[in-house]
Amino acid sequence: MRPRKVLVVGVTGLVGFAAAKRFGSDPMWDVIGAARRTPRSLPGVESIQVDLQDRDGAAAVLGRLEGVTHLVYAALFEKPEVAAGWRARDQMDINLAMLANTLDPLLATSPVEHVTLLQGTKAYGAHVQAMAVPGREREPRHPHENFYWLQEDELARRRDAHGFATTILRPVVIFGESLGAPLNPIPPLGVYAAALKAAGEPLHFPGGHAFITEAIDADLLADVMHWAAESSAAADQTFNVANGDVFTLRNVWPVIADAFGMEVGEDRPVRLTEEVPSFGPRWASVHDRFQLTAPRELGAFVDRSFEYLDMLSGYGAVHPPPPALVSTIKLRKAGFDGCIDTEDMLVKWIRHHQAMRYFPPRHW
Repeated sequence: MRPRKVLVVGVTGLVGFAAAKRFGSDPMWDVIGAARRTPRSLPGVESIQVDLQDRDGAAAVLGRLEGVTHLVYAALFEKPEVAAGWRARDQMDINLAMLANTLDPLLATSPVEHVTLLQGTKAYGAHVQAMAVPGREREPRHPHENFYWLQEDELARRRDAHGFATTILRPVVIFGESLGAPLNPIPPLGVYAAALKAAGEPLHFPGGHAFITEAIDADLLADVMHWAAESSAAADQTFNVANGDVFTLRNVWPVIADAFGMEVGEDRPVRLTEEVPSFGPRWASVHDRFQLTAPRELGAFVDRSFEYLDMLSGYGAVHPPPPALVSTIKLRKAGFDGCIDTEDMLVKWIRHHQAMRYFPPRHW
């Protein structure tokens, strides 16, 4: 059987990095990872740089590719104010254009058989109003503007014209490895913990009424994408993807503190986004002390993920926010039954970041 070739777009991001790593570990796949930033080296992955907002530039780079049979589209444009950007029309238009700028040259030169597209719980209007719990894939589209719908319709038009299959995945809160991604809670947790520990403090809880939600391990999500690329049961389907349990950041706080080698502190509400300037010098000191391999400059390491962590912790929430929960029954029935305990996942990723020297060691 000849190897298939997958193009992973957005390979420097949280999802794309995990996807390229997973496909790259399978000798039956040739893997190309594309991103605007310089991609990190991964075993079994060829890397290319491309700016998907530049239509002509994207056509020049992607138009040189041949033989791509599968596309994992994990590219994402986020505005500086992440949550506000979710309802901004220009953000929707940019994300639509980026997908079109990928598909146009790729479909002109390669025999694409399958495309995986990412959405999320915003598909159920969780960022607009209380969503029906659990969110199910069979529900009609929630009536709000969203680049998900623009991309989905664009992909459907190309599918009808070219005959490839599609799989749309809706992961919940994603945890994993990425440097400078705007929606990854792990790096800001590590920076916050290091700043408190350097000051001799325990790990205070910075939020209020935290969301009841679900998590997805980036590696588990990558397993789903690998499965979807090979399974006929995934063709032209939409699936929610989650670890299999529920959590609130407050309830898992003791597990997080222990993974950082810290005691649980008191409730100390603070908008972490506003504390970034004060974290910078302390992070730089810790970075130099342990000669960390993560970026010394906070923006390059955490990007806008502190805003995301503020949301998850429920900072400023006077009342418990409505839960954001989805059903993963459809995915299980289709044949994918992987799962992971969310507390185990948190420990896994914190220890991984410590082992990679992105974070200082557990005990110091």
